[in-house]
Amino acid sequence: MEPQGEKPGEAEGPRITPQLLKSRSGEFALESILLLRLRGLGLVDLGCLGECLGLEWLDLSGNALTQLGPLASLSQLTVLNVANNQLTGLEPLAACENLQRLDASGNLLAAPGRLQCLAGLRGLECLRLRDPLARLSNPLCASPSYPASVRELLPGLKVIDGERVTGRGSEFYQLCRDLDGPLRPSSSPGPSTAEAQPWVRPGYWEPQPPHSSSILEEACRQFQDTLQECHGLDRQAEDSLARAERALSSAGSASSSSFVF
Repeated sequence: MEPQGEKPGEAEGPRITPQLLKSRSGEFALESILLLRLRGLGLVDLGCLGECLGLEWLDLSGNALTQLGPLASLSQLTVLNVANNQLTGLEPLAACENLQRLDASGNLLAAPGRLQCLAGLRGLECLRLRDPLARLSNPLCASPSYPASVRELLPGLKVIDGERVTGRGSEFYQLCRDLDGPLRPSSSPGPSTAEAQPWVRPGYWEPQPPHSSSILEEACRQFQDTLQECHGLDRQAEDSLARAERALSSAGSASSSSFVF
């Protein structure tokens, strides 16, 4: 039995209609829509969205959705963003067999068990349930065992909350976590840590006076010589053009006088 208030059509507020989908996508047939951005519209009901059978990329972030029922028919969906809504479960996504990337941060997912419905999605590689930059999270993320629980439940994931956990590059993220651990302030009593020391000697970052270079000086000298030579050639060319103009003007006047009748 569905929780009260989660049945499609019961919520009061903006809902998805064919007119909305056509105006947003520019397509006349709902089946032809491949990409759809419906961010921040205050939507509470997905309406006829399930009729977009060819949909591959969908952004529903920043709305007021409490259930995703119509998405169960979108078998071609590969990228889905439902961040910053009011979702307590993701069960309809179990039928989205081609889903690869899912952002569900900023919802009401209370326990890792709410992710069990995603275990059958063999292509799911990237999952985001927490976004520190956007200050979005889920209640389940508060548990210290949250990352390990998600990895155990969904072993096929390669990226969790933007951090690569398996595959190429995962070693880098693990190294960052190992380095970050000792840098966190400790609440346990004990000897105070040594005062941090600069990595470089004093004055390292101060601007240094330029060093003279014989190679640089020789290059500047050769450049000046070449520039002077160019000026000389320019003057010679101007002189040659002036002589040619005088010669042509005198020849023209002589020829015009020979044709006087």
